[in-house]
Amino acid sequence: MTRIDFHTNVPDKIAYACRLVRKAYGAKNRIVVMTEDSAQLARFDAALWAVSDVDFLPHVHANDPLAPDTPIVLADSDDVELPQADLLVNLARRAPAQFENFPRLIEVVAADEDDAAAGRIRFVSYKRQDFKPAHLNVGKP
Repeated sequence: MTRIDFHTNVPDKIAYACRLVRKAYGAKNRIVVMTEDSAQLARFDAALWAVSDVDFLPHVHANDPLAPDTPIVLADSDDVELPQADLLVNLARRAPAQFENFPRLIEVVAADEDDAAAGRIRFVSYKRQDFKPAHLNVGKP
């Protein structure tokens, strides 16, 4: 069963997800990041190039022919086939359709009310499906 963790009250989803991906990649994990749309995907893609002056985070879009061989894959749609990976990071306000194909899902939820409301809906939905999502309040003082 997929382990689901909610990281909530995140001040900057893109920056936070970059740090998560960097840490997971450093631990030799394969990662898929689901974004809300192509605009958020483009912002996240650009941010990955600027994470660090010394780290290289190899990544491609899910529709790239190199996706099955690349440790970090970016997607903005449930319609694309996602490669096998250890971790799915969700930046979208919807639950990823293929989340059960991953051992672990991290839902990144921003501090703004609209994103938080969408996160609460996903949290309840996962619980209704007999998952036991964990919660980490990242932005608490």
